[in-house]
Amino acid sequence: TGAGRMMPGEAPPPAGFGPAATCGTCGTLRQNINEYVAALIALKQKMIDGDRLLIEYQQKCTDILYFSIEISALRCQVEQMLQKILPLEKCQEELGSLKAELEEKKVC
Repeated sequence: TGAGRMMPGEAPPPAGFGPAATCGTCGTLRQNINEYVAALIALKQKMIDGDRLLIEYQQKCTDILYFSIEISALRCQVEQMLQKILPLEKCQEELGSLKAELEEKKVC
């Protein structure tokens, strides 16, 4: 077969689809593919950034939970200390009263 000869069963190219017509279409197709690839790259970067932000958010949630538990434990300790301090303050008041009475008796 020579150049330009068609094989049996081969259809001729449709009108307007020769080498000259294809160049403009190829240029547009390449531009569209480049834009599509750029959009995919941007989307992938956004996904990576989103994953990073999600990990940071989860870490902060874990930290908050940990600190909440710590704060609860500290509140319990403060309550226990207050319960021990209140009787001591009453004893101190009673000792102050007894001391004042002893001072009066000494003076007398």
